Amino acid sequence: MDDNSDLFGNLGGQPARPVSRPADPLVQAAAAKRPAPAVKDGSEGYDASHIEVLEGLEPVRRRPGMYIGGTDEKALHHLFAEVIDNSMDEAVAGHATFIEVELSADGYLTVTDNGRGIPVDPHPKFKDKSALEVIMTTLHAGGKFDSKVYETSGGLHGVGVSVVNALSDDLEVEVARGRKLYRQRFSRGVPQGGLELLGDVQNRRGTRTRFHPDPDIFGKGAHFEPARICKMARSKAYLFGGVEIRWSCDPALLKEKEETPAKAVFHFPGGLGDYLKASLGDEMQVTREIFSGKSEKQSGHGSVEWAVTWFGGDGFINSYCNTIPTGDGGTHEMGFRNILTRGLRAYADLVGNKRASIMTSEDVMISAAGMLSVFIREPEFVGQTKDKLATVEAMRIVETAIRDPFDHWLADNPQEASKLLDWVIARADERVRRRQEKEVSRKSAVRKLRLPGKLADCTQNAAAGAELFIVEGDSAGGSAKQARDRSMQAILPLRGKILNVASAGHDKLTANQQIADLIQALGCGTRSKYRDEDLRYDRVIIMTDADVDGAHIASLLITFFYQEMPQLIRDGHLYMAVPPLYSLRQGGKVGYARDDAHKEELLRTEFNGRGKVEIGRFKGLGEMMASQLKETTMDPRKRTLLRVDVIDAEEATKSAVDALMGTKPEARFRFIQDRAEFARTEVLDI
Repeated sequence: MDDNSDLFGNLGGQPARPVSRPADPLVQAAAAKRPAPAVKDGSEGYDASHIEVLEGLEPVRRRPGMYIGGTDEKALHHLFAEVIDNSMDEAVAGHATFIEVELSADGYLTVTDNGRGIPVDPHPKFKDKSALEVIMTTLHAGGKFDSKVYETSGGLHGVGVSVVNALSDDLEVEVARGRKLYRQRFSRGVPQGGLELLGDVQNRRGTRTRFHPDPDIFGKGAHFEPARICKMARSKAYLFGGVEIRWSCDPALLKEKEETPAKAVFHFPGGLGDYLKASLGDEMQVTREIFSGKSEKQSGHGSVEWAVTWFGGDGFINSYCNTIPTGDGGTHEMGFRNILTRGLRAYADLVGNKRASIMTSEDVMISAAGMLSVFIREPEFVGQTKDKLATVEAMRIVETAIRDPFDHWLADNPQEASKLLDWVIARADERVRRRQEKEVSRKSAVRKLRLPGKLADCTQNAAAGAELFIVEGDSAGGSAKQARDRSMQAILPLRGKILNVASAGHDKLTANQQIADLIQALGCGTRSKYRDEDLRYDRVIIMTDADVDGAHIASLLITFFYQEMPQLIRDGHLYMAVPPLYSLRQGGKVGYARDDAHKEELLRTEFNGRGKVEIGRFKGLGEMMASQLKETTMDPRKRTLLRVDVIDAEEATKSAVDALMGTKPEARFRFIQDRAEFARTEVLDI
């Protein structure tokens, strides 16, 4: 064994201790005389000169996916999100009242606010650069690290606007600050000159950022979509009622019949309640009023705004943190779900509704339309794109903010609260029912595979060429299993006569185990849920005894298929096997007859020679030897099959089925009386 084996064998635990071995003088002497072998460790051609140090914004251009999630359309529009988030931080902090968003025909996007403006004085650490240039060209540089400057903000990593600068082939920043106007231009993150003083300005302050995405990064055909930019801008106005968003777009960019306006002003003092109402439109709502509200900052920890209602569609939650959309949710959404569920359970206990004990968070939220916005200090996100909030404290903040208002809302609106509770419990009942159906289906499938006398499936998976024989009783099923071609023939034995579906109610039909077995074996569903492509067999063959009882069972099965799976018949999948009723033997000659008429014909034509003809009558398929059943009824090369079809006169067929198999005995008696003269005595089993 190699001397290093102890070292590699202990990688998962504590460091391996050196293995102590007795010194061998001969080995030591030989080692002293041998020159040390040259060891090739692969280090040739790899030294300090190969260590690359990326400076400035070069890492962003090399790996844009690390900063904006890729270079696709979503990443392209994320550039706008980074710029407008800075303006929104100014608005939330109380320094800006409006934000202007302008999309030009040349592909440039401009965001302007009336906030304090980016500082332009020299940076203490970089004496030869303005703070503006440092912010635009240096990763992790910004004012969001100091909570004294921004109590809550969406930009936390100090990389947002610098990333936009790195990924734009042209970017221009104007700052109106101290009644003076400054400007600096950049290309792909590199300053195109220093900070310019353009002169004095009156009645203007804030920051204006105009940029064009780099086609080398996003592709030559990449461009901002007006509808998407407009929607993103409008959502910001909903999230903070104190800001006015002014939108404008060159009409040449708008598609024909597009609903996006060329100009609009977004200002929503009602906040998320207005947003949710506009989103749902005319959708049916369970309660008349939307539950919405807003909490003030809790001891400096943050504030919460929410709106939620329940409706007939699929539920959704749109959540935000410091105006940043958190599409993947996070801890604030968990708190939202938790407190709504607890509140409904508490109300159910208050009114004594014991059915609510089965209610889960899934039942509460499956049809809930919710909007949630939190403002907290120094939030933690998963990744730079901030799609998921990870701040644990956010859950507690949301629960504390919503708990009492939700309890009061339910208590003040008892009728609406009862409607909501009944609605959620109905969702819970539906969930429990679906789960029970799956469990019953799974258990039934297992039981069928283990119990004798049930489905013996064929080995091939494809439906093409596969056959299912429906046989009468376990005895016949045993013979059929031995006689079949296991690769393509399946056997399903039925015990006795199945239910007459024409005269049975729906509850009785669904509770019948034999019919349930048959439906599950076929796998194609019934009535409106029937799907021919899901049928597991190409041919469904009814194989019953060649007597009156067998004919009755066959008629019951045909009635079942006609009523529950008529398309299976129309598509030519249903057949009748023709087993023999008699066996004839004369010396070494053997033959089989379907009925009395066929027997007489064989006696005249095939068995008219010398010697006695031994005639045997099969009492049922179960008494036939497997070899006989295969030869006469199941071997595709020798058997006879009768295909069941529906004649063109469908109304006549339906009337006949209703008369013979329906619930009215007088109709059946009349049908028999009218046709009694056509019955042949030789086919009567009397």
